[in-house]
Amino acid sequence: MGSNSTVEKTSNHVAQTATQSDALPTGGTVLIGIFGAASSPEALVRTNSGRVRRVRNGSRVASGQVVAIDDKGLLLQRGGETQRLQIPGG
Repeated sequence: MGSNSTVEKTSNHVAQTATQSDALPTGGTVLIGIFGAASSPEALVRTNSGRVRRVRNGSRVASGQVVAIDDKGLLLQRGGETQRLQIPGG
């Protein structure tokens, strides 16, 4: 950035319009998005602690192990049970 560049603050109206209150559920692991090649998809999840992590098949998160990622969501396995996470509002 040169010395002639300017930084503009986002107006309150724009910030409020672009921000959705309670868009993601609180607590628990939440699927934020899926990306990558169909042969090796990855996902972004928000963990119980609020941390955002990039995961793939085999990754471990506090709520279990990622056993599959597809266009419908992510499958977590924990204690012999499998749970599907879907993107909220998706």
